[in-house]
Amino acid sequence: MSGKASAQHISRGEADVRDAKCAIICVGNKLMLDEGIGPAVYEALIERYEIPDNVSCFDVGCMSLDMLPVVRDYDFIVTVDAVDGTGEAPGTVFRFSPDDVARHTGAMASLHDMKLIDLFDSAALLGYEARGVCLGMQVLNMEPAEYTIGLTEPVYDALPLLIETVEAELYREGFILRKKDEASA
Repeated sequence: MSGKASAQHISRGEADVRDAKCAIICVGNKLMLDEGIGPAVYEALIERYEIPDNVSCFDVGCMSLDMLPVVRDYDFIVTVDAVDGTGEAPGTVFRFSPDDVARHTGAMASLHDMKLIDLFDSAALLGYEARGVCLGMQVLNMEPAEYTIGLTEPVYDALPLLIETVEAELYREGFILRKKDEASA
């Protein structure tokens, strides 16, 4: 009987995933070296993957209350952003829950004033609810002397790991990205 209950639970979970919607919010400014991690991930996802209809990618400058409709309309949210002050090497990838960075400054804090948890808290006041995860990468330099498009070498070299981490996070939640070359095969 427990085998039957498990099978029913799995079927119900698969149906829930088909109905669920996921948003990937890529945060950053590509004119500021490593601050452009989010936009670089966004561009790579759009270029390399077939994005399913229930997954949307957003390239945003910074997290703001303009993103409230995303919390309203999506069930699972992944943010991708630069982090600093972790003490780890540039290019190190981090995964944390919105609560993990909720009230922190410095290490494990987003480099933007509004954090995902702030967005979720604001949305909750309006009756909106979603789950989420924050993915970040330790930066080397995001304050160039002049506007500079591109990432520093250690961050650029680690970018595939961050993209694979986004893909794995979505997979874990039942949202499957397929590489464009695999999708056509």
